[in-house]
Amino acid sequence: MKYSPVIAALAVSTGVAANRAQTRPWELVLRADGLKGLCEVMSFQSTQINKDLVDRDVIEEVTLVPAPEPLASSIVIRTLSYDARSLVSRAQLHCSNDLLALFSPHGAPAQGDGIQVSFSQYDPFILHSAPASSVDLPPLELIPLITSGPAENRVDLAFFADGYTAEERHIFLDDASRLAQDMSANHTFFTVKPLLNFWAVFTPSKESGIGVGGRAKDTPFGLYRDGTELRGLYANNSDVALAACASLGDNCNYAILLANDPFYGGLGGEYTTTTASLANGALVLRHEIGHSIIEVGEEYDGGFAYFGVNANHDPSNVTWSRWLTHQDSPRVERSVMPMQAYPWTLLDVRTPWSYTFFSSGEYSRHLVKFSLSGIPRSEDLAVYLDGADLKWAPRKDIGVDRWHYDIFFEHGLGMGEHVVEFALQNGDIQGQAQLCSVEVLEYGTQDEFNTTEGYYSLFPTYNIDNETSYRPTNDDCLMRSVVKPNFCKVCLEGLWLSLLKRVDLIEDIRLTCSGPDIKTAEVVLVKLAQFREQPIQSTESYAIKWSRDGHVLEHFTNRTEVELESTTGTYRVDVAYAIDEVRLDPRGYLKASRVFDVADGPSCARMYSGLA
Repeated sequence: MKYSPVIAALAVSTGVAANRAQTRPWELVLRADGLKGLCEVMSFQSTQINKDLVDRDVIEEVTLVPAPEPLASSIVIRTLSYDARSLVSRAQLHCSNDLLALFSPHGAPAQGDGIQVSFSQYDPFILHSAPASSVDLPPLELIPLITSGPAENRVDLAFFADGYTAEERHIFLDDASRLAQDMSANHTFFTVKPLLNFWAVFTPSKESGIGVGGRAKDTPFGLYRDGTELRGLYANNSDVALAACASLGDNCNYAILLANDPFYGGLGGEYTTTTASLANGALVLRHEIGHSIIEVGEEYDGGFAYFGVNANHDPSNVTWSRWLTHQDSPRVERSVMPMQAYPWTLLDVRTPWSYTFFSSGEYSRHLVKFSLSGIPRSEDLAVYLDGADLKWAPRKDIGVDRWHYDIFFEHGLGMGEHVVEFALQNGDIQGQAQLCSVEVLEYGTQDEFNTTEGYYSLFPTYNIDNETSYRPTNDDCLMRSVVKPNFCKVCLEGLWLSLLKRVDLIEDIRLTCSGPDIKTAEVVLVKLAQFREQPIQSTESYAIKWSRDGHVLEHFTNRTEVELESTTGTYRVDVAYAIDEVRLDPRGYLKASRVFDVADGPSCARMYSGLA
């Protein structure tokens, strides 16, 4: 007999509020047409904790499904709650169709291990007259890459293979392992590594590689480039990508679709896409997964999304004031962007690409930024500013992959018109040589615009309409410059908070007998601070406090294992984690507590006398 999963969820969620630390909330994931509001259910299951539910009935997250801009109207709505009725009611606000009708064909989920029921696509116009049809999920082989603990208490990143044939399985595992190691070893995600698990998920493709020109190959997720440019990487089979991640339950908090392609490309959103490019794969992945996990927008110029912890729109209210180098006198660094463009154009040996712009002549220094692909040698291209050769040189061994270049000048531009020009010199590479982006920035003196690494202030960022927001550093963050290996301190703090929102610092409380009259309580903690397996340079610590019936047990302070001497009562252990990479924790994500009862009785004595 089948029941509506919503009704079943309501039945089993009774009494959840009594001890939420040990109870998993419900998660409903919908895919919606952002224009018409028609929703389809992708998954409905119990999920790991979210500490924001401590004082909120429902948590709601809305993310975009990556797609070429004209089609980018599909969104994913994720709602979490301990009360299924509230969860469905909130989700219904996004949907023009009836959510309850979507559940009727499915059996009730069982709360516990994370994978209860996964839903597929529906035709919203025939929901009431036709049976539901499932997304045809391909076989998914789950392989651990780097694991730090149980999936239900970690943030899990899963690499899904696309464009790797059965014979190329070993190549996929090598590529996924390399990217996971690159992200978590020595920089970027190194200090938060104990909060993460990395998985490889292999599905053989019928064709090797990815599609170009807007046409996908026969691969599980259909990754393709919209044109020839080394830029966005889209999934033709988004429904399969969403369902595949949902089917893995706790093993997939963030899906990474890894393309068997040697060149730059990727996107962020509900899932992340990247390639196996040796030069760019890890760089793109760090940047795009940063969008997803930290929930921040861009820091580079010329974009349209500037939000989150790394974006400030009011210089009189600096949201990262605790990180400012000069906290008593914050200022806006003096700069301007006289030109910026994303040509994405194939260069022609007969006609140089040029752009004329105007400078006020009021700035002391300037920077020319550009990115190129398909140009392996310096003699293949000449870059000019006002007729002067900038002596551009490609990154060593970049080949025809894309790379970003900065040419800085310790002098200002004169007032008036200026011309930046890219002249292809080698006709043999016409058709592959591409100018991707170009930008000119002007700066004040070092006293007016501090370019020192590690200097935190208010640095102007200019969007696609040349409107200004502010970022924390000049060029220290991989969210600003994709070639950088690390987050700035503001984004790194945001990373910690985003991860610890989903991870309980207390793994377990273990009660054992260490003598006939002695019970031992042990608090098992996530391996940070003194329990960390790989040392880090940052300063960190755990503070542990025990209490019984509301009275602090001072002699147990900072101990993970204590002897209770058969003392009955209600015990509580409070844990606070501190690290110098987090200076503000307004919602208490770096704290955890557990309550347990110790009853009077002869159980330990019986065990030691051989009777138990």
